[in-house]
Amino acid sequence: MSARARETVREIETPGGPGRAHIQRPTRPRGTVVLGHGAGGGLGAIDLAIAREVLVGAGWAVVLVAQPWLVAGRKVAGRPPTLDVAWVPIVEALMTGRGRLPRPLVVGGRSAGARVACRTAGPLEADAGLLLSFPLHLPGQPEKLRAHELALAPTPSWVVQGTHDTFGTPDEVRRHLSAGTTLVEVPGAHSFPKGSRAALTEALGTIAGMLPG
Repeated sequence: MSARARETVREIETPGGPGRAHIQRPTRPRGTVVLGHGAGGGLGAIDLAIAREVLVGAGWAVVLVAQPWLVAGRKVAGRPPTLDVAWVPIVEALMTGRGRLPRPLVVGGRSAGARVACRTAGPLEADAGLLLSFPLHLPGQPEKLRAHELALAPTPSWVVQGTHDTFGTPDEVRRHLSAGTTLVEVPGAHSFPKGSRAALTEALGTIAGMLPG
């Protein structure tokens, strides 16, 4: 992580209660990447941590957003509409007003956070997407696809998917990619193990060099 990056934490009110934005901002950021977490975990996932480290090092302001349910100490996420209703005002608050973060705006996250980013990319006028472990379907239920959400990803977007992800293998995800969305395979499952660190760092470093900004 860049030594010049300044770290701040903002609590932002939403219809579902306060969310929390953990901001790493270099002195002169190229743009802003806002990432959300999964439905069963917090901000400490290895792919989120590496994404922040790599992208801040590449000159981007990076924000990891804790949804209100996580800030409140609950263990299970709310229904998708409640996540969207919280996410949109958080991102809008970060990108407007005094102290706003600069565009271009890249939205994304891991798992459920990636779904939220896709569903709300249009209203937020996002410039690109970074989707980590996109959950195309529940394990063992490949017929219940979320391809319609993946289709809402901004252009360009990148999907970083584990080779053995039971929520959607790279081959499954690839069949549902829109033009302008690139799939990057990384060894691992839906939750990447520590052994995936080097591959994730390489993949995200390559993506950082391709983001519009």
